[in-house]
Amino acid sequence: MMTLALDRLRAETPGVANRIHLNNAGAALMPAPVVDAMTSYLRREAEIGGYEAAEESAARLDSVYDSLARLVGGARDEIALTENATVAWQMAFYALPFRPGDRILTTTAEYGANYVAFLQVAKRTGAVIEVIPDDADGVLDPAALEAMIDDRVRLIAINWIPTNGGLVNPAAAVGAVARRHGIPYLLDACQAVGQMPIDVEALGCDMLSATGRKFLRGPRGTGFLYVHRKLCLTLEPPMVDHFGAIWVDKDHYRLRDDARRFESWENNYAARLGLGVAADYALAVGIEAIRDRCQALAQRLRAGLRSLPRLRVFDLGPHPAAIVSFAVDGLEADEVRRRATEAGINLSISRPGSTLLDALARHLPILVRASPHYYNSEDEIDALLALLEKMH
Repeated sequence: MMTLALDRLRAETPGVANRIHLNNAGAALMPAPVVDAMTSYLRREAEIGGYEAAEESAARLDSVYDSLARLVGGARDEIALTENATVAWQMAFYALPFRPGDRILTTTAEYGANYVAFLQVAKRTGAVIEVIPDDADGVLDPAALEAMIDDRVRLIAINWIPTNGGLVNPAAAVGAVARRHGIPYLLDACQAVGQMPIDVEALGCDMLSATGRKFLRGPRGTGFLYVHRKLCLTLEPPMVDHFGAIWVDKDHYRLRDDARRFESWENNYAARLGLGVAADYALAVGIEAIRDRCQALAQRLRAGLRSLPRLRVFDLGPHPAAIVSFAVDGLEADEVRRRATEAGINLSISRPGSTLLDALARHLPILVRASPHYYNSEDEIDALLALLEKMH
């Protein structure tokens, strides 16, 4: 296991002086270089003007595409920058053509916003949505997916790690099935980017959406989309402007020949710079080291939770990620979170409806969610466990 310079990383994370932040699956604490890049750019905008600051920083802004491409193993022309992960996902999904009887295959862990989009397209086009069965551990079963394939399957779209727990779906195994049958594959990697290594070629995904604010430690209001070059050139974005498409003459336009056909002209350039710095920061720390640290902290937390009476852990799968969902018998999740907030610990709540899994299993209670990141310390994990023990 690679080791991290934890003291330095915590020193570069100002927020750890104020709170124990275990809500990284919601929005992680930004490191100082990200904040500095954004604030210095905003000051420059105030000093010389927005257009002028963008022109002055054109090279730095352009390099964000290189940073994100390195992060996911793609090429810079396969990256589009968006306002958030939902927009990134929607731009890819709504660009795909569907006809009556076309099948969309998804997972029980699919994010609620994505599933609503499936329902809308099914209503509009007559496509049908089908859920891939899970194995005995609650993980998507690639063999079951293989058995579902026929010539009507137009899309495989799954959530790699759901927002409500540590489940990790076998994204690469799904990609192998998709490639074997030539089916487009859309991967929601919101909770994976910044938490574990990503290689779009190894994953076999044609499209990947992600956010900046979660484990990547970037600013809110940022996201990005990867689209494989070959597929990208066949897709018509659901909306275009004169940035994504060149206005040729009164009756014609021509789409850009890269993934930026999914972008629009006006953007938050300070946030884009912050996103690029966040990607560079994660790469410099080392994604494998980040993964190992996140897993170690999550395992410490789960082991501690399971040792306490009246605590139930709800994470699925044999190798869960750094999102830990649990309940305290006799206490509502909101009350647990309130007491944690009073003690200076940031947690979040996982409410039914956040994923299809929640919708299918309505007997599940509202859960507390703790999501440690590599800059958290063992003492912070133990502080949460000590607080929960007192709640008995």
